[in-house]
Amino acid sequence: MKHEVCVTGLGVVAPHGDEPGALFQALLDGRSAIRPVFPELPKPAAAAMAAFDETRWFTKLQLAGVDRVSQLAVAAADLALRDAGLAANDADPERVGVYAGCGMGGAAALEAAYRGNGRVSPLTIPAFMPNAPAAHVAMRKGVQGPVLTYSVACASSSVAIAEAAKAIRRGEVDMAIAGGSEALIVPGVVLAWQAMQTLATFQPGEAAGAVRPFATDRSGFALGEGAAFLVLESAERARGRGARSYATLAGWGLSSDATHLTKPDAPGQARALRQALRQAGLAPRDVGYCNAHGTATRIGDVVERNALADVWGADLDSLRVSSTKALHGHMLGAAGAIEALVTVLALHHRQLPPNANCSEVDPACSLNLVTQHDTSAPTIEAAMSNSFAFGGTNSVLLFRRS
Repeated sequence: MKHEVCVTGLGVVAPHGDEPGALFQALLDGRSAIRPVFPELPKPAAAAMAAFDETRWFTKLQLAGVDRVSQLAVAAADLALRDAGLAANDADPERVGVYAGCGMGGAAALEAAYRGNGRVSPLTIPAFMPNAPAAHVAMRKGVQGPVLTYSVACASSSVAIAEAAKAIRRGEVDMAIAGGSEALIVPGVVLAWQAMQTLATFQPGEAAGAVRPFATDRSGFALGEGAAFLVLESAERARGRGARSYATLAGWGLSSDATHLTKPDAPGQARALRQALRQAGLAPRDVGYCNAHGTATRIGDVVERNALADVWGADLDSLRVSSTKALHGHMLGAAGAIEALVTVLALHHRQLPPNANCSEVDPACSLNLVTQHDTSAPTIEAAMSNSFAFGGTNSVLLFRRS
């Protein structure tokens, strides 16, 4: 028996705050959380930092050996369960799973070890390991089912959500806490990304508008940090307990480019898009919105547009598109989760976040981009979120209104 997969809870800790509604409104308003960071670095850098009070979830003693990436995960997962109206003992702990994405693990722990003047904390490894966020969520919530971490670069948490949905659909678990976290805003990581020449350049005072997806003058992305988790349940279980369903996760597609470690590939992305549509039983014209991967890199945006054009064909203009990375930054391992959460809210409220900072669309990226003055989508029934990663993994999540 295949179960319909419902999204019954949303939790987030992001640069725009830890309340999903406030985050969504900030995106609708086009408010950027990207700010200058680390003025001591040789080149200007900008990022979107999460305003986070860890003392709401941890005592001083509990914080020992818990990197920021795990702190964010614990908070977002807890908020998601609260939003779903669930307590730790509302399900058989052996029938609950944690499915988490994390691209690089505890960057702050590694940075401290490298800069520790010879003294390295014995808790560095457990703080740094990429599966630490999932483990901390499981320990906090007493989860005794599968506790899995997916480290697939920028697709990590999108893949985690897809794998959680598979487990729900097949009846392997009754409930899944699915999402991801990332906390990489430390000088060493920023320097490494600058060396790749993928980060946006900007003039003094213009950091907030530095990321310009699909624009003629785009120059790259800004890093972001945060965590987001969705509570997934079968439709039967959700109805049985009278839960609200934000949306159903109707389809997902996973593919590999198998061409290049860092250069994206339109045919590979198109395969993931088609898989998600087939699984959901939808035609391209049935999907009204795409939260694009849209990193504002010179190559990436064109490749994504070409993949969409390949699949949508003559119906491409019916698909409205935006990349919210312009406002909350690129959260790497957490990007798929926060963008899935935003996509669910867009579908739930029938409002679409605009594609910010794009004053002139690159002709090679011609899409029906959502504008600041046209965010209403009164008839939308389905929406998707794209996550396309270094390493060539492509993940697409396709949601339908409940």
